[in-house]
Amino acid sequence: MTQDELKTLVGQAALHYVTPGEVVGVGTGSTVNKFIEALATMKDRVPGAVSSSEASTARLKAIGIPVLEANEVGELSVYIDGADEIDPRGHMVKGGGAALTREKIVAAQSRRFVCIADESKLVQTLGAFPLPVEVIPMATARLVCQFAALGGQARVRLKDGQALVTDNGQHILDVTGLRITDPLAFESEVNQWPGVVTVGVFAHQKAVVCLLGTPAGVKTLNF
Repeated sequence: MTQDELKTLVGQAALHYVTPGEVVGVGTGSTVNKFIEALATMKDRVPGAVSSSEASTARLKAIGIPVLEANEVGELSVYIDGADEIDPRGHMVKGGGAALTREKIVAAQSRRFVCIADESKLVQTLGAFPLPVEVIPMATARLVCQFAALGGQARVRLKDGQALVTDNGQHILDVTGLRITDPLAFESEVNQWPGVVTVGVFAHQKAVVCLLGTPAGVKTLNF
């Protein structure tokens, strides 16, 4: 099966975690796009969604699902999103789509994080995928030095030759060369660095379930 077909499988499987009549948290990315397509089949039973990005908001509205502000709703029963990497404990690296801060906010508002991914995203140790970190631009040079002290190489993410600007008006550093063996401690440390908006390690807001697309079908991992 192609990677696209695997993403379709897990997107459809995620519908089982959506409770009819309840607002659902929706993430960002190519795998989530498959979930949104599947969600269209039950849109009349979904009163609304809290979205983690402008891109997902547009897709949800296009299929007729109202998008609500996070501050308008209370706790969400489930947040469904993809990952760039996920380890055997449910810790993730996220932010390839530059929506990591809003993703972490919606994840924190939800009782359960259901990760949908193809099997290539499952790794033993986080860090092979460049780690996204949303930063305030004036802190960029100093943060590059701080990551260098940890053995990482940080570069500003570009779009059309210019620094990419997130939905929050900030920049993204992509950090290579790291092996994140203690995701909880790493996330806590980096999030305290002045100028960091959020780091793309999701350990405090880890997945409780991962629906993993494999050639043999969808494998369910519980953490």
